[in-house]
Amino acid sequence: MNRMTAEECRKAIEDLAPQISRYADLIVRKGVAVQPGQEVVVQVPVERADFARLLVERAYAAGAGHVTVMWRDDAMTRLEYENVELSYFQHAPEWKVTLLNSMAEKGAAFIFIDGDDPSALKGIDPAKPAAASKATNAECRTYREGMDFGRNAWTAAGVPVAAWARQVFPDVSEDEAIYRLWKAILETARSAGDDPQQAWEEHNAAFSKKKRFLNDYAFDRLHYTSKNGTDLTLGLNPGHVWEGGSGRTVGGTVFFPNIPTEEVFTTPNRMRADGIVYSALPLAHAGQIVRDFWLRFENGAVVDYDAAQGKDVLRHILETDENAVRLGECALISKNTPIRETGILFYDTLYDENASCHLALGIGFPECIEGGFDMDREALLAHGVNQSATHVDFMIGSDDLNVTGITAEGEEVPIFVNGQWVWENE
Repeated sequence: MNRMTAEECRKAIEDLAPQISRYADLIVRKGVAVQPGQEVVVQVPVERADFARLLVERAYAAGAGHVTVMWRDDAMTRLEYENVELSYFQHAPEWKVTLLNSMAEKGAAFIFIDGDDPSALKGIDPAKPAAASKATNAECRTYREGMDFGRNAWTAAGVPVAAWARQVFPDVSEDEAIYRLWKAILETARSAGDDPQQAWEEHNAAFSKKKRFLNDYAFDRLHYTSKNGTDLTLGLNPGHVWEGGSGRTVGGTVFFPNIPTEEVFTTPNRMRADGIVYSALPLAHAGQIVRDFWLRFENGAVVDYDAAQGKDVLRHILETDENAVRLGECALISKNTPIRETGILFYDTLYDENASCHLALGIGFPECIEGGFDMDREALLAHGVNQSATHVDFMIGSDDLNVTGITAEGEEVPIFVNGQWVWENE
């Protein structure tokens, strides 16, 4: 492999400037579909202040009334966890509760820019970030429900930071790693061409066949098997709906929650998961990494688990609250996707979950059941949709994964064969 010099890297990233600008426009105009006069909140790593400025510029160009930027910094976060007692993190700071809830009440659009060191909190007591996450979800209820119940548009997208780039591309210089990660982000987000917004319209249309196939069958349950030991049956809810691609707020705004996205997904019945499932990729969570883990389910709940690395992190996820041991999502993604075909392990759930079939522990999606946006949390629970203060995706899509749909009458229909949609094997 020919290594790039620092000057070559600088020039190469300069040459990406038009693509990066179009990417920012995509996030603003398609990701959250900024409306005239709307409040916009951007959460972004301080290391990418250059991209934050670009996003703010594009948001105002799209008609935003005001943009608020919330900065993140891995080093500062680590210092806080190293020096502050656990009890502090058991409640969200008042300023944060006020800011997020008030912005949600005003109908703000939320942009979350991923760009973190996957190992930033290695060695930190996982109870602290777990407590902080739980407190934010519990106390910023208007903010969380605004996104969960379709009242606020939101999107998550990525930008490279040095520590993340070094983890993904450890065999090249930091400058070259950042360039390579920029390239990968733009390509997987379909933003390397001249018209990313049109590319996303076409991409969105491609979800229709998959959703129609799954929704027409209205399967009673799914059976997952793989040579790695996975043998799991998930029950689905009566009236469940498979979604994917764009979302829609209750006010009618069409937006894309994830850039990139390759998944079709639904919410399984919270009481109907039985069997064992093995991870296919590492889980990067709260600045720490969990590798080679498995979960055993009975009557919908995790009853046993283990991990080669990060078992304590997994334990804190499962102990978030009483329903964190139950599933809120099952998602299907073919191994024949741009992200998977890069061969890159991103160590970032936004990317890795879109390269692999996955499940998620914690809260389910109201939009994945008929009439869900009109239900409160108790009604959703009664309809089998899990409620929790967490939602953690983990990847299970091995190359030989088979998924069979089983109807209420017992008919078995192949959905995935060897890690891809059944029709991709024809």
